[in-house]
Amino acid sequence: MAYAGTERTHEIGVRPALGARPREVLRLVLRRGLMLTFVGLLIGLPIAFGVAQFLSSIIYGVSAADLATFGGPGALMCIITILACYIPARRVMQVDPMIALRYE
Repeated sequence: MAYAGTERTHEIGVRPALGARPREVLRLVLRRGLMLTFVGLLIGLPIAFGVAQFLSSIIYGVSAADLATFGGPGALMCIITILACYIPARRVMQVDPMIALRYE
């Protein structure tokens, strides 16, 4: 996410120069990162549930539908994604719009 933010410095620098508020720029960066996380969770959770069903049939005493096992890592991934997007977004938002416009 830091690399993507650095690559988009010019684009993100143009937005405040045209009147975008910092909150809107931050929302743009967070939305992109969270969308990637949600797509990964939508793909990964059904696969993990299927594997858990299979393992519960093989191993005695293993529950296939444990909320903490599936919800905890998903929530942790969302928190990590927000931090991974927020830190580079704040760094890019502090760039002077004139410097960003002259970038490249």
